[in-house]
Amino acid sequence: MEDRHFINYSNIFLNMKVSEDTICDLGIPEHCLLYVYSGQVDFREDNHSIIVSAGECAFIRKGHRIKMTKYSDKNTQVYQSILLNFPRKFLLEYYRHQGKDKFPETARRSKTSILKIPSRPDVTSLFESIFPYFSSSDTPDKEWLDMKLKEGLYVVLKSNANVYASLFDFTEPWKIDLMGFMEENYMYDLSMEELATYTGRSLTGFKNDFRKVSELTPQKWIIRRRLETAHELIAKQHYKVSEAMMNVGFKNLSHFSRIYKEAYGLAPSAGR
Repeated sequence: MEDRHFINYSNIFLNMKVSEDTICDLGIPEHCLLYVYSGQVDFREDNHSIIVSAGECAFIRKGHRIKMTKYSDKNTQVYQSILLNFPRKFLLEYYRHQGKDKFPETARRSKTSILKIPSRPDVTSLFESIFPYFSSSDTPDKEWLDMKLKEGLYVVLKSNANVYASLFDFTEPWKIDLMGFMEENYMYDLSMEELATYTGRSLTGFKNDFRKVSELTPQKWIIRRRLETAHELIAKQHYKVSEAMMNVGFKNLSHFSRIYKEAYGLAPSAGR
């Protein structure tokens, strides 16, 4: 009977098994970076074998299935690996903060789905800093976990500039639900062009698709959604007006007060 042990810290996973060799056929829903701590992994792609040994890692592109065989360490009979998932929202945030001009225009999407990354000091230091948490009663905080995901992203991008074309491809293959994206991002200052890009559409396609799901223009929908949340924060959660305004993305207090009064018939301060 195989003994598996998984620990999940918000997109950072530890997989440990004490067993015979294991063959897996897995779908890959998110881009990820897998580091082998002990044992070995043999990936199969188009009849080619990519072996990742202890101290090495591999970037695995999303949107396909892979076959992999996990081998336990010959001495300890233990296989251990750490997996970093790069969710779409994390990549969008990174892309937005870095700016499009920071990414190489010459990057081209690789035909292979797996990029092996040999042992390097930055690889070793990243995963050696993560591993102790899996045997500790302490739980890492979100800021620390986000920092480790960014370090992992740095490891991947440093290894091959062409990976930019896969990680930050927000075009049609990544086309996502409009209203789901808007609900998660209405508080940010995003232009119409950015909203279109992040949802995998042209500007015209974004506007046309938005008309199918809302009677409002995107700009008016964002203002109304911000007002709804601000009203909730002020009236029910007793936020200060300035705090509520900033939380939902408004920057100008007089403008916020005016449109709030137009929507709810009273000043924001009275709403408390």
